[in-house]
Amino acid sequence: MAKEHVGSPKYHLMEARKGHVTRLLAVSGLFTLFYILGAWQSSTIAPTTHTEFTNKVGCEKTSDKAAGSISSRTSSPSSDSLDFDSHHQLIVEDPRLPEFPPCNMSYSEYTPCQDTSRGNEFDREMLKYRERHCPSKEELLRCLIPAPPKYKLPFKWPKSRDYAWYDNIPHKELSIEKDRQNWIKVEGDRFRFPGGGTMFRYGADSYIDDINELIPLSNGTIRTAIDTGCGVASWGAYLLKRDIITMSFAPRDTHEAQVWFALERGVPAMIGIMGSQRLPYPSRAFDMAHCARCLIPWSKYGGLYLIEVDRVLRPGGYWILSGPPIQFRKLWRGWDRSREDLKHEQEDIEDVAKRLCWKKVIEKDALAVWQKPINHIDCIKTKKKHHKPLICKSGNADEAWYKDLEGCITPLPDVSSQDEVSGGALEKWPARAMAVPPRISNNFVREITEEKFQKDNEIWKERVTQYNRVVTALPQGRYRNILDMNAYLGGFSAALMKYPVWVMNVVPVNIQPDTLGIIYERGFVGVYHDWCEAFSTYPRTYDLIHADGVFSMYQDRCDITDILLEMDRILRPEGTVVFRDEPDLIRKIKSIAERMRWNTKTVDPESEPHNGEKILVAIKAYWTGEANEERNHTKPN
Repeated sequence: MAKEHVGSPKYHLMEARKGHVTRLLAVSGLFTLFYILGAWQSSTIAPTTHTEFTNKVGCEKTSDKAAGSISSRTSSPSSDSLDFDSHHQLIVEDPRLPEFPPCNMSYSEYTPCQDTSRGNEFDREMLKYRERHCPSKEELLRCLIPAPPKYKLPFKWPKSRDYAWYDNIPHKELSIEKDRQNWIKVEGDRFRFPGGGTMFRYGADSYIDDINELIPLSNGTIRTAIDTGCGVASWGAYLLKRDIITMSFAPRDTHEAQVWFALERGVPAMIGIMGSQRLPYPSRAFDMAHCARCLIPWSKYGGLYLIEVDRVLRPGGYWILSGPPIQFRKLWRGWDRSREDLKHEQEDIEDVAKRLCWKKVIEKDALAVWQKPINHIDCIKTKKKHHKPLICKSGNADEAWYKDLEGCITPLPDVSSQDEVSGGALEKWPARAMAVPPRISNNFVREITEEKFQKDNEIWKERVTQYNRVVTALPQGRYRNILDMNAYLGGFSAALMKYPVWVMNVVPVNIQPDTLGIIYERGFVGVYHDWCEAFSTYPRTYDLIHADGVFSMYQDRCDITDILLEMDRILRPEGTVVFRDEPDLIRKIKSIAERMRWNTKTVDPESEPHNGEKILVAIKAYWTGEANEERNHTKPN
């Protein structure tokens, strides 16, 4: 009999039949039992130690239906309480709607669109094999990705910046390979992150101080940064205390789990690579870009990669390069390359930067800094001498989803004088977060007015106030990594500014208007994404997922079950999801969610007109894979 491929749906059915089933931990069972039988004695429901619900947004009453079906010790409540039905008891199975089985433990680290076995089928030129290559519809898993047997909830921020549990990401490779560079250390049952890096073995803090002597990092003018080839994201981690938020990215490669470590630390990061396609960010997004010995061939392919950095840099933004070939005359002996080779590389980089109309600010020790012009008035003139790369004559500068790199310079918006910032100047942080973004005030985004912007801020301020009463883990500081699946203008992110959290703001592709540029102008970070595909992250990397209108948007494009299973993959055990959508869809979501070991509650919206909108709040149960389950030798990577 032929052996079934590990990734096939038939394989998982076979595995389930053979008994490859994960278990709910004993502690999870106790908390779930408490949740079902005893929670109604109090005005607060505590399903686990990590996440809490309260009974009703702004209300202390309880539900007849819930009380009658869960515990005889409860009182007779009001009919307007939260809906919490008896089918939340995980021991009860509806034969018509069976629970989704757990996947084999070999899938515990599964990243569907960065699976190396699939990627190896693609061209290695420009690292195409490391780009996103997602499974076909027939290859999609219909099982739940298990956590490792000894999984623990991550440390709370800010301790998580420096520590992570070994059992959550059981990879020692980086601690061995990068031992002398102080990336990461194994200390008993945990990892410690000393803050080192390839170019800052004495710590990111000291390295950032060196950069601060060259460009202003502390006055609020620089807020958003991008780190290409980020390692474990210590640069981004230590910039946070300077109120600079960094989008760190790196490929899934031989440095096992570097982006995973970053997210476990509570630092913004995603799987990504400078390959043959544009980065999934809008033009004019980042105030600063950084490469610390990131091994990207900046001058190759006619300077395509620097041209892409130019696209995503704001007018006046900085590009920082440290490591080879900078200061090759003094440092070449320590870089394992010939002096002549390094000399040619630096000359090529300098030439591309000049053709991009960048100004070299300074070169000091192993650091070099260039600055993008604030407009293209002079650049257009220089193109008479330096013809290539030309300024693009057409195309959408913000189109960045599976879009090939282009060998022309992204044009900046027109200005009337040399001192004017193309697209409009930004306020300093933190005023920038609530100021009307230039993309709105200059009418660059269709249908978005200043009035809509201000109203959206007020709506989300009220909504987050109400969320605090439903998801009490949020104001208690238990959550750190938040994913907003349909961020619109970033109002949800702005309303969370007072909490110790960061938000990955997702703007779905092919949806108009495109608002991701607005979000970056406010000083937040985000990404384009199509929710019919898996997100570029590892399993168990977000504490809270917010889905506002997502399923209305996608119900006719792909199976909502697959979206929910993807949400389960990236949500941490005991993490929370908040859905806002049409009542019929909320009922469908609730039905599917309860087959995924999620505890759910339906909630009426806040006071503003909601046109029949409903809210569903769900908590993912804590469960792990079996300790003795064999990890398949053909496990995905």
